[in-house]
Amino acid sequence: MTFIQTLAELEALYGLPNEASTAKEVDRVTPHYRAMLEASPFAVLATSGPEGLDCSPRGDHAGFVRIQDEKTLLLPDRRGNNRADSLRNIIRDPRVALLFMIPGLGNTLRVNGPAVLSIEPALLQSFSVDGKAPRCVLVISVQSIYFQCARAIVRSELWSAEKHVDPASLPSAGEILACLTENRVGGKEYDQAWPARAKATLW
Repeated sequence: MTFIQTLAELEALYGLPNEASTAKEVDRVTPHYRAMLEASPFAVLATSGPEGLDCSPRGDHAGFVRIQDEKTLLLPDRRGNNRADSLRNIIRDPRVALLFMIPGLGNTLRVNGPAVLSIEPALLQSFSVDGKAPRCVLVISVQSIYFQCARAIVRSELWSAEKHVDPASLPSAGEILACLTENRVGGKEYDQAWPARAKATLW
C-alpha cells in the first residue's frame, strides 16, 4: 500500500478548495444558518478525551438546540444510557463538533467550538418537556459554522424511503447483547420491552 504522509502530498492530490468552500464558513450564527438550526431535529456530537474520540447522536423536536445569541448554542442533554462519554470528554477537553441533519434536505450544517456543561436550575427548567428537565445543558461557543454540500446525502440516498432497511434483516439490540453477555442481558424479552421503555423515558 502507498500512503499519504504529508500535507504537501495531500494538497498535490486534492488541490486547494475553491472560494465557495471557504466563504461559507463564519464565526457566528447568520440568519440563514439560524433557519437551518431551527429546522433540524437531529445532530451528531463529536468530542475528544484522554480515552479517545466519541461520536454521539442527539435528537429531539426540530429546533431542539436553542440559539441563545449568534455566538452561543444551548443543547439539552436528554435521557440516554448514562455512559456520559461525551460529557466526560467535554469536562477534560471542551472542543466539540456538531453535524446537524434535516430530513429531506441534502445540505448538512457543521458547528465547531468549545462547550461547557451548565446545571443552572432556571436553564434546566426552561428545557423541560412533560415536566422533565435535562440533567445538564451544553453551552457551546460558536467558533465556526458552515453548511456541508449535499453530495454525501445524494450518493447515499439517505432520505429515500425505497432505501430503508428492513430492521428484521439485521441483528436486534437484544440479540447483540445476548451474544456478548452469554445471555445475561438482552434477548427477545429485551427487544419486546424496549418500545414501551423508550416511550416512557424519552425525556
